[in-house]
Amino acid sequence: MSGNYESTRRRLTAKQAETVSRLTKCAVEVLREGGFAGLTVRLVAARAGVAPATAYTYFSSKEHLVAEVFWRRLAEMPREDATSDDRTARAVAVLRSVALLVSDEPELAAAVTTALLGRDPDVEHLRARVGLEIRERLIAALEPEPDQDLVEALELLYSGALVRAGMGYGSYTRIADRLEISARMILP
Repeated sequence: MSGNYESTRRRLTAKQAETVSRLTKCAVEVLREGGFAGLTVRLVAARAGVAPATAYTYFSSKEHLVAEVFWRRLAEMPREDATSDDRTARAVAVLRSVALLVSDEPELAAAVTTALLGRDPDVEHLRARVGLEIRERLIAALEPEPDQDLVEALELLYSGALVRAGMGYGSYTRIADRLEISARMILP
């Protein structure tokens, strides 16, 4: 996927895309320093050198901002190698890569869990995009015959695992390991 993402609220010019990119980068910096509780759109705007009103033009809430960070990271993540004959290994690779996407940034990981559970319409839109992206990756991994019930079972498995990790019931690396074990139990 290219580095120019369509916003959840509108299409962006090159200058607007650069502003959004600065805001998302600064959001991660602010999260590292103060966690989700210390994150505000105003604080991120100040760090990015833009007016708060400008930041709110792009992001309706801090949950929306964090969800956008996760969406961008997921969209940039390379697709798994589809040349392997082992579809179980391909599906497990998808699940592990999603589980480990923010594993080395604990403050961001915790914020993503909280943000993606939000009711903000912009977050709901991004949550749907994230779910569709992961679904498409799982379907591709399970080719040539992806069973929809199996895809849904794997979706339930990873979403539960990520919520569990976000709640602090283990590191994301440990959760990724448990996710792999569980997926191998489900996959034929």
